[in-house]
Amino acid sequence: MATRTVRLDEETEKILEQLVQTTGLSISAVFKQGLIAFREQVAHPAGRSAYEIYEELDLGPGGYALAPSTETRRGVQEALRRKLGR
Repeated sequence: MATRTVRLDEETEKILEQLVQTTGLSISAVFKQGLIAFREQVAHPAGRSAYEIYEELDLGPGGYALAPSTETRRGVQEALRRKLGR
């Protein structure tokens, strides 16, 4: 088992103290859990980005909107005119 010297800034020291008090684990155990969690994070990076998911969606041909979203009132009026034939 190796001994390491680690320097922590004040914020990190406070976080470490909170974790030790909250969990009841030793400082070494808290560090070990942190290293294990980091190893898992590195081994399995976060899921796909929103763009990657959007890129795979089949949204169909599109082009069926009667008006742009900035002119919804006009689009609704046009849709009603078409539906009611007035």
